[in-house]
Amino acid sequence: MEHPPQHPVPVFPLPGTVLFPRAVLPLHIFELRYRTMVRDALSQGRMIAMALLKPGWERDYHGSPAFFETGCLGRIERVAWLPNDCYDLELAGLVRVRFARVMKEFPYRAARLEPIPEHPVPQDDPLVQLELSALRSAWTRFAAVRYPGAAAALAGTVGSGATLEETVNRLCTALDMPPDEKLALLETDSLLERSQRTRAWLERALRAARAPDPPAGGEGGELN
Repeated sequence: MEHPPQHPVPVFPLPGTVLFPRAVLPLHIFELRYRTMVRDALSQGRMIAMALLKPGWERDYHGSPAFFETGCLGRIERVAWLPNDCYDLELAGLVRVRFARVMKEFPYRAARLEPIPEHPVPQDDPLVQLELSALRSAWTRFAAVRYPGAAAALAGTVGSGATLEETVNRLCTALDMPPDEKLALLETDSLLERSQRTRAWLERALRAARAPDPPAGGEGGELN
């Protein structure tokens, strides 16, 4: 397991984004304080911790809105400095973390981090291989219905040789599920349970996508 640095790490809190270990998150950085954060991170180990903002963040977005205590430490893998002084970068998730203490508030926050260990999963366990196969199948069927024009490309998003950890965490990062559900999955210590819950979400979303449209007027509408 990766271990976070002993020194405070820059925190990038967003309202709808949750990063998972072994996944890659593309980011466009345009706010002045976070452009400063990227420059500092590039000169100090390339580390940034992603956090999810708590509801009500809109009231204090340009100040210090509260964020949840569980997040993910990431390393900047690729970065492009744009002509308008903004940045496009890819952040690779390393390890789940708990924000132990905010040590800096301006111009961006930095916090001391505590790693959150996960239950070990032996890749040669038949149950792990069965779950990986079931998760891949659910994702392939979901992609074929939701993204028919790009189903083949999307089905291979996680890579044919990806482990269960890589597969489920990449899907959790990429799927368009509610942020609170993503956070609950990030907080799940068991990788098998995280995969089962992700697969259940895919199956529910697939059923919803296949469901016929309701009659005009909706359920319980009046008849003329």
